[in-house]
Amino acid sequence: MNQSQELRKIILDQVVAFHHASFREKKFVPGVTPIPVAGRVFDDEELVHLVDASLDFWLTTGRFADQFEAAFSRYLGARESVLCNSGSSANLLAVSALTSPELGTRRLVPGDEILTVAAGFPTTVTPIVQNRLVPVFVDIELPTYNVNSENLVKAITQRTKAIILAHTLGNPFVLDQVKEIADRHGLWLIEDNCDALGSVYKGKLTGTHGDLGTFSFYPAHHITMGEGGCVATNNVVLKKIVVSLRDWGRDCWCDPGKDNTCGKRFEQRSGGLPESYDHKYVYSHLGYNLKLTDMQAAVGLAQLKKLDKFIEIRKRNWRLLHQGLQSLQEFFILPEPTQESDPSWFGFLITIREKAPFSRAELIDHLEKHKIATRLLFGGNLTKQPAFKDVAFRVAGELTCTDLVMNQSFWIGVYPGISEEMIAYMLETIQFFIRQRARVNPIPNRGR
Repeated sequence: MNQSQELRKIILDQVVAFHHASFREKKFVPGVTPIPVAGRVFDDEELVHLVDASLDFWLTTGRFADQFEAAFSRYLGARESVLCNSGSSANLLAVSALTSPELGTRRLVPGDEILTVAAGFPTTVTPIVQNRLVPVFVDIELPTYNVNSENLVKAITQRTKAIILAHTLGNPFVLDQVKEIADRHGLWLIEDNCDALGSVYKGKLTGTHGDLGTFSFYPAHHITMGEGGCVATNNVVLKKIVVSLRDWGRDCWCDPGKDNTCGKRFEQRSGGLPESYDHKYVYSHLGYNLKLTDMQAAVGLAQLKKLDKFIEIRKRNWRLLHQGLQSLQEFFILPEPTQESDPSWFGFLITIREKAPFSRAELIDHLEKHKIATRLLFGGNLTKQPAFKDVAFRVAGELTCTDLVMNQSFWIGVYPGISEEMIAYMLETIQFFIRQRARVNPIPNRGR
C-alpha cells in the first residue's frame, strides 16, 4: 500500500468516526419532533462513498456511475440504465428521445399527441410541451389514483403517438391493459417510475414494462443521490439516443476522458461537415448536458444496497396507516393497491369525502400544528396551474376525479425514517381530530 492509499484509508476511517459523532439518532417526542413526509435515510457507508469519490477529484461521471448503472440494471432486470442529474431530466430525456430522427417513421414530430393524466407532477408533462408535442389529459379513478384505461382508448386519435404515465405515489397503473393499448395502436410507452422504485406489477418491477422507464434519486425518493435520475430501457437504439441527448447531443459514444473507442474518430463524414471531421464534435441531436457527478453516484451506490430494507419499511408504514384508518371510511376514501400489484409506496393518500363535517384545509392545519407534515397530490389538476395557461393541450372527456383530488386529497409520509411509534402518533392525532369534529369515538385511545 503506497502513501496515498494509506492516507485515503485513514481519512475514510475518520469519516466513519465523524458519522457516529455527528448523526446520532434522536429520540422521538410526540408533538415536538417533526414527522416529515419524506427524507434521506443513510449511515456511515454513504459518507465514506461520498468522500472516497471526492478524493479522486473526478468531478463528472466516472467509476461510481459505471458501477451504479450496472448494479441498477441488474436490480431492475433491464438491459440499459443511463444516469442523469434528476428524475425531471430523465423524463425530458425519455420524451425527447422519441423525437429522434434515428427512429424513422416512428419519430414524434411537432403536433403529435401524448396521452397522460393531469393529476400528477408537472415534469411528467412539461417535456411534452418543451418538445412541441401536445399533452392529452385523461381522468384517473379512485381508489388507485391511476389512469382509467377506458379513458385512454377513448382519447386516441390519428395524432396520438405515445403514452406517459406515472405510478401514483408508488401504486402501479394497470400496466397490462395500458401496454396492450400501446401495442395495439403502435404507441410508445414511458413509465414515470420516479415515485415507485421497487413496485411490482404481476411479478415484474415497474419501470421495465414500457419502452422507457424514468427514476428519481432526489432526497424524498426511495433512494437518494441528493440530486439524480435515471432512464432505463431494453432498447439499445433508445439507449444510444438518450446518452446522446444527455451528453450535449453528440454523436460520439466515448466515455469521458476516453478517445477513439470506435477506431474511426477521423474517418467519418457527417451531414455537411468536412471529411474527417473529429467525431467527438459531431452532434446528431439538439441535446443538453444532464450528466451527474461521480460523487452523487457514489452515494447512490451505497443507498442501492439498502433499497430492499427501505421498501419493506415503506410497506409496513403504509399498512399500519391503512389498518388504523379503516374505521374512518365514513369520512375518508382510503387508497387501495392496484389489483395484482405489490406497491413500493411513496406516501399514504387520503381523500376527504365531500359530506365530511370538516374540510381538507382544517385537517391539514391540525396535522401540521401537531408536527405531522402533509403534501397535496402535486399539481392537482395541471390544467388549472398558471404555467399551463397558454399551453396547447387537449382534455379527453371530463376530469371529474382529477378535480376531486385537487380539492379533497392530501398525503402523509411512509418513508423509512418514520418509526412505528410515529405512525401510532399520526393515527392518534387524526382520530382525536375526528372525535372533536364529528362527535364520534371511532377507536378508543389516549391520543391527542
